[in-house]
Amino acid sequence: MIAKQEIWNYSDESRVWVGKYRNSHNLLHWHFDCELLFLEKGRLDVFCERKKHTLTAGHGLFVDSGQVHYMQAQEPNTVLIVIIFNYNILQSFAGEYQLADPILYGAYPIAETYRELRRILTERKPYFGAEASFVLGKLLIDIFRGELLVKKSPDKTVQIFKSLLEEMGKNYRYYTFEDAVAFMGMSPAYFSRYFKKITGFTFSQYLNFVRADNAVRLLREGGDLSVTELADRCGFATVRNFNRIFKEATGFSPSRLPEGFTLDEKFSYPSEEKFNPTLFDCELIESSQQEQKDA
Repeated sequence: MIAKQEIWNYSDESRVWVGKYRNSHNLLHWHFDCELLFLEKGRLDVFCERKKHTLTAGHGLFVDSGQVHYMQAQEPNTVLIVIIFNYNILQSFAGEYQLADPILYGAYPIAETYRELRRILTERKPYFGAEASFVLGKLLIDIFRGELLVKKSPDKTVQIFKSLLEEMGKNYRYYTFEDAVAFMGMSPAYFSRYFKKITGFTFSQYLNFVRADNAVRLLREGGDLSVTELADRCGFATVRNFNRIFKEATGFSPSRLPEGFTLDEKFSYPSEEKFNPTLFDCELIESSQQEQKDA
């Protein structure tokens, strides 16, 4: 589901997952775990903390626990290193402080640490979980020493906004702009600006994407739904509107959707420009879990 909360399940005693992606694309989401990104090749847009950040090769970004974010490769063959870890590894020393900016301005051995973590998590020697936490903790201490820090201030509005996204995910068929405005307790104009700032989408773009995602799910589940029934069940006013939005979101018409297709693998560019969501293919090149399975 779009704008979902991801829940990471680490293997055995490990509290760390590492992986490398080619042409990374994902949709709006958050998780209680932290995420450290390092761009090895290409150019990547990351939307985090209500701002768009552009990473180029050799630069990193830190996504703290609970921050709403998504990313999109901007060049073919973009390669991204991802380290995801349990928040408690950071909490043990960071306490009430967080980075003032997700972008990392200093030079840190993220790529080298990634390779070391991947080796540790692949070999799985005794106490490998503690070793992985130790190796990653050293890197995080360097980062928190080198970057500007600020005290954490709980943002109740963001928490309500996350609840709004969950509400839209459940009631997408009938949900309206007016419902969302009332849920947030904002004026329509302020809500529109706030929604676009947080997600990068307008409200209608996002709601249409949620509806298209559910249309994909219904098609995958099979059944004998006609296009008219499918459009109605997903909240589209007309079949014509449904066909247009479905094609924009997936790159396919409903009748030509590839078997096993999931919208989470694609990205609809949130701008006025036309963007082909099938332009790049997101691929997990390597990960600690892959190596465990292959061993």
